[in-house]
Amino acid sequence: MPGCKVTKRAVDDASSGATDTFLWDTELKGFGLKVTPKGAKSYVLQYRLGGRRTPTRRYTIGTHGSPWTPDTARRRAHELLTDVRRGIDPINNERDRAVEQAELNFRSYVTQFIERYARREQPRSWHQAERTLITYAVPAFSAKALPQISRRDISRLVELIAEDKEATARYLHACLRKLFRWAVARGDILHSPMSEMPAPAPIAARDRVLSDSELAAIWRAAVKLGFPFGTSFRLLIATGQRREEVGGIAWDEIDWEGATWTIPAARAKNGLGHVVPLSPIAMQELAGLDRGTSGLILSTTGRTPPSGWSKVKRRLDKLVAEELGVSEIKAWRTHDIRRTVATGLQRLGVRFEVTEAILNHVSGARAGVAGIYQRYNWAVEKRVALEAWGDALQRCVDGNGIPATGSTALGIQAIGQ
Repeated sequence: MPGCKVTKRAVDDASSGATDTFLWDTELKGFGLKVTPKGAKSYVLQYRLGGRRTPTRRYTIGTHGSPWTPDTARRRAHELLTDVRRGIDPINNERDRAVEQAELNFRSYVTQFIERYARREQPRSWHQAERTLITYAVPAFSAKALPQISRRDISRLVELIAEDKEATARYLHACLRKLFRWAVARGDILHSPMSEMPAPAPIAARDRVLSDSELAAIWRAAVKLGFPFGTSFRLLIATGQRREEVGGIAWDEIDWEGATWTIPAARAKNGLGHVVPLSPIAMQELAGLDRGTSGLILSTTGRTPPSGWSKVKRRLDKLVAEELGVSEIKAWRTHDIRRTVATGLQRLGVRFEVTEAILNHVSGARAGVAGIYQRYNWAVEKRVALEAWGDALQRCVDGNGIPATGSTALGIQAIGQ
């Protein structure tokens, strides 16, 4: 087929033959159109690496049709010829990228990082690292190979998360930094995109504790949120557990006869399984739902936990303000409920070790040497404490407030003594 400038008309007029035929562009050497005997048309680039004595190679740019037109294919050919002049072979380069995409795909690399590094080096926190990476980083970077992730990509992701979850953004930054350092140490990438990248500013310690009236207002207002968030907020208050743990509560984690909720290690933030005694007020919340045998409880599908907490929280704030008869409630976060429960338990005279056990904290009385040798699970004391908290919560909702420290009216003398 004679040469001419490869234009749309020339491509449309190109006909097939008994074998592959080529229409070579007269303006850009090596660029052309290939037509198969069946009439399929594609743009190609023919080139040599190393001069006339080296064999010619032919690279397929793409099949004629969106996005490949004569103009877009010619621009791509220009880019490829620039690589050739620099000694880069387009065919080998594409093969390397394909291997890179398969072996260094971010999603699969996170799995490698958790299995080969985090499990061994972070035995107590690898569950949290895995959950954080899968929840926030994998959806953002799953289509990319590790070397393709830029510093800008990471900065944008961390900044986006920090708008609503500052502590999570800081922890994600730390997890990604470890992952990329590990990748450099293994020789999978030459440089970490996070090298010299500053971490988000430390989060100021929070001390917000909800007042009795605020707690009661949240309890009452939660009903107006409907399912699943109304029940979610009430269980947060009744149990003192973490938002993600409550949101992911499953039917098979509930022992109805024993009135307990077992949070498996895979879902616990610290990777330690945890049994939560359910007080009558907590059981009442669960009993009001259509009971199932499998799947998630606080889910419209049974498969995914509730999402959109921030939006729901803004709606709850307005409802709480209405309950309190004020224009707006003092700023608070969902996690402040957990701190309020811990503070309430202390007000009731609950031993610190029991409160730590209820919260499933590995700190304070359960950390260090004490945590290694002290294996008592405080099961009886936890139940007494949470039932006392449930009674106090009901008093609070009824407008009577939480009793003073050491009250015997709720049988507090039995708690941890």
